[in-house]
Amino acid sequence: MDSENISPQDMIMNANVVKRNLLKAMLDSVSISQYPCVVALVILVWTNTLNATLNERSLMILDIGLLGSGFFLLLITVEMMSVTPLLNYILKMAFFITGLYILSPIYYTFTRSISSDSVWSRTASLIILHLFLPNYSGSTVRAPGALENSSLMSNVSLNASVVASLLIASRLLSRFYVFAVVLFSLQVFLFAPLVTYCMKRYSYRLHLCFSFSLMALTLALVHSLHRLIFVLLLAVLVFVNVICPYWLIRIQEYKFEINGPWDEAKNCFDIRD
Repeated sequence: MDSENISPQDMIMNANVVKRNLLKAMLDSVSISQYPCVVALVILVWTNTLNATLNERSLMILDIGLLGSGFFLLLITVEMMSVTPLLNYILKMAFFITGLYILSPIYYTFTRSISSDSVWSRTASLIILHLFLPNYSGSTVRAPGALENSSLMSNVSLNASVVASLLIASRLLSRFYVFAVVLFSLQVFLFAPLVTYCMKRYSYRLHLCFSFSLMALTLALVHSLHRLIFVLLLAVLVFVNVICPYWLIRIQEYKFEINGPWDEAKNCFDIRD
């Protein structure tokens, strides 16, 4: 279209601006807050395990409880889940746990020639990388009925958490300890996002109740461990759930976009091969 024939009436200002509600934006940001809370809980378990305050039996009970509750929540939240996919999940989990137990002697000697300072620094770097790269709107493991595959960044985030778990587990005192810690970490980092994603898709209220309970539990446990870490975690949660949504609402006022007949046409049909 010739630019000389375009009148001011053809111009549309900020046609694609989405009006957002502050409360809705704050509630949506709860999904992001789950990740630092989960990481904080995992670090608490790692710390108690390294200090030998959490014995092998208690850790295995925790692993079994997480595994059972995860399958129970999947059964509740995944609609029309037949017996065949459930048996497939159980079979894969059995192979996964068996392989992990067989490889635990190798993980036990994983960092024998590396100093402890190097292990702690690399673990911290990998955990930070894990927090920056995950898919906060979905799950790395494909949920039942989902069409999209996980992105490269989410896979890098998952691999970073797995390597961090192996680094921590390799500093433990026994091979069974290594197996229990790695199993716990992989359940949390690998399968917990799948459960929370299915929970959110099933019921938004259930998702909110779980998220707020998770934040309250994490803050309570961290407060009992260290006051400074509690303050830092609380500041992160306030920043994610309050400040960032407020900034998102405010910056909409400064959005400036002009649309008109000169814009490229968009395909309104979703064509798939």
